[in-house]
Amino acid sequence: MVKKFYLVLGAIPVIVALLISVPLLTKNEIPISAANSFDKIDIEYTKHQLKKINYGVTERVGAQKTEILTIKNDGEMKYSVTEQGYLQPDIRSTLDEKKLNKIKALIKETGFMQIPSESFPILENATEFQKSNVKITLNGRAQEIHWPEQSATDGFIPPIITMVESELDRIINDISE
Repeated sequence: MVKKFYLVLGAIPVIVALLISVPLLTKNEIPISAANSFDKIDIEYTKHQLKKINYGVTERVGAQKTEILTIKNDGEMKYSVTEQGYLQPDIRSTLDEKKLNKIKALIKETGFMQIPSESFPILENATEFQKSNVKITLNGRAQEIHWPEQSATDGFIPPIITMVESELDRIINDISE
């Protein structure tokens, strides 16, 4: 009888721990509460659609299309596109506070600011590919990372980079529609 009592008593903390940890482990989003109102962030995201052109002995890589998205700390956004060498009119908008806090939390809580700025070598046979760049200044600390799309490199691109890229691409899609 006493052993059953100790067994039940010992199972209570395990059950409580499971009740607390299961929702935290199954949640796939970064909590927005990670970003606070004191955080200052500026983001500059650039995408280049590049094409390698051969001129007999020499070759050159040129941008077919360049997109630049800048997001200020107050949510003010500017989106610029240059296509075939022609600059299109800028699109200005404002990012709502919820989305801005989501990006802040994603960058702040995932260790994005600690990713080393390494270079990703481009494959020799890559002729058309996308190369991206993001420069983030969070609370006075700047981090800039350049990376090609995964199919244009042998290097491993960390998933956090592609997560930030996806969020910024969603913002571009929303602003350009």
